Amino acid sequence: MASTQPKSAAPSATRKRRAQIQVVSSLQAGAEQHAPSEPTRPRRPASSDTATAPADPVTTFGDLAAYVRDAAERSILFWDTLRQRADNMLAHERAGKPPLLDFDYEVVLDARRLERPTNYSLLRITRVGEDCLEDCLDAAKPPVVVFDPRAGHGPGIGGFKRDSEVGLALRAGHPVYFGAFGPEPVPGQTLLDVLGTLRRFVQEVSGRHNGQAPILYGNCQAGWAITILAADCAGLVGPAVLNGSPLSYWAGESGINPMRIAGGFVGGAWLVHLLADLGQGRFDGAWLVQNFENLKPEAIWEKYANLFAHIESERERFLEFERWWNGFYFLSREEILAVVENLFVGNRLEQGLVQVCPGCHIDLRRIRNPLVIFASYGDNITPPHQALGWIPVVYASTEDLKQAEQRIVYLTNPHVGHLGIFVSAKVANLEHRAILESLPRIEALAPGLYEMKVAGSAEVTFEERRVEDLRFDYPRTSFERVREISEATEQAYRTFVSPWVQAAVTPWSAAACEWMHPMRVSRYMFAASVSPWMKAVEALASPVDERHRPLPDDNPFKAAEAAWFEDVTRVIEANRKIRDAWEERAFDLAYGRPRVVLSEETMPGP
Repeated sequence: MASTQPKSAAPSATRKRRAQIQVVSSLQAGAEQHAPSEPTRPRRPASSDTATAPADPVTTFGDLAAYVRDAAERSILFWDTLRQRADNMLAHERAGKPPLLDFDYEVVLDARRLERPTNYSLLRITRVGEDCLEDCLDAAKPPVVVFDPRAGHGPGIGGFKRDSEVGLALRAGHPVYFGAFGPEPVPGQTLLDVLGTLRRFVQEVSGRHNGQAPILYGNCQAGWAITILAADCAGLVGPAVLNGSPLSYWAGESGINPMRIAGGFVGGAWLVHLLADLGQGRFDGAWLVQNFENLKPEAIWEKYANLFAHIESERERFLEFERWWNGFYFLSREEILAVVENLFVGNRLEQGLVQVCPGCHIDLRRIRNPLVIFASYGDNITPPHQALGWIPVVYASTEDLKQAEQRIVYLTNPHVGHLGIFVSAKVANLEHRAILESLPRIEALAPGLYEMKVAGSAEVTFEERRVEDLRFDYPRTSFERVREISEATEQAYRTFVSPWVQAAVTPWSAAACEWMHPMRVSRYMFAASVSPWMKAVEALASPVDERHRPLPDDNPFKAAEAAWFEDVTRVIEANRKIRDAWEERAFDLAYGRPRVVLSEETMPGP
């Protein structure tokens, strides 16, 4: 049958269909762009031609050629960036590994000259670039002292960029001091020596400012150090800000925080003792950094994949961070053993069992200065469980906390990682700025427990909470078994093995252990002075960098590269989760740990 439809109707329907395709494609693109839970992938703009016709071979070949050229250039720049990282690392070591602060400073007090010497020094921030600070500071404001952790890296994370704890305090007009430490410990220095040094620093700063109690910032492990200091010297310090600081080491979530069970797989503290013996009384911080990287291997892959994919914009930021990340510092044998036995494995701080002198133990109930605790649910090293779990152990109830006349304020971030708490400019300009500006209000609060809420505009409110709501359920009996085994194996090693190891170790063998550590070898191998062929990469990188231009995101091969990177990340993440699950199961079998599932009702919400 012949059609009665006008001939002009077919082209009109086609145009209508093409318009519908374009509208739907535009809506899909907009939905993907604004979806909060899914990453936006580069894509070609939708068009009627691409929707209805196969790709043009000439266009495809052109896209492929452009991608091959771009990938080759990015490869040269990527390897040259690793060369720069290695050269920067060696140059930093030759310079003596000074603190990586983005501010000028002067040494106020060198703890190597104290009666009980340590490798610490107290720095006063004097300049920001070309600007002197004397005319900008407010003498009426209390001084701020920032302490960085000794967790394998060197000092500087609290002030290695302008948007940092140091930078914010300076902009607010506070005199700022920084507690730094050297790469080599004083032979035989102990944890008590370090605590005595920190106490001396606080006294020095207070004396320089008419007796004002300084505001103390403790990052990560430095947080428990100033907590001990506050408990040991009540009234000596002003408000203490604990950022990502673990005080309750056994607390955590099954399958989410595997680091807390690691001691159970090596038998406790004896392995740390062995590594320190192999280093002639020095424990290499590179082991701690390696543990951090092994904790979440997909993050390491993402770091390098992101550098390769965005070499044009990420190179300088990568090198800046790696200067700090690859500065490995040493701890003394006595110091690292005290940390592991009392804190990591022993969990003695919250129980009041840390001994600072004969007959004197740390009691966290003696703290009277306000505490501000900042933790993140994205932090798998110091989750909120470990940052807050000590509170119901020390204080039986909310009324008990109030009767002790103590004020504890906590705030949480829903997603930022452990390092992001210290280095993220967004976190610095929101949470850290809100904390600093709110300290006078915090000191004026009535005794009790409060959650600090920070809105996007930095509007701050304090909501009263109950100590009873911070009780986290975890298998304490299993961890107590780990502690008992650790004490037994450490005593056996100390008595029967350590003397022989110390007698066999020589300066040559200790140096070999240091230089051949995987964390160093994986960096040094790209240095031009170690691998001569890297000089060819350096020679190629200069002209490539001059002519290189980023490939447009609508290149389909660039989009395929990004998709492949994401696939690899998911595979590594899946394997890491399987590994963590098996470790949890092995811990269950070895130490009789019952299966615990934490409900949302037992933890403060993000």
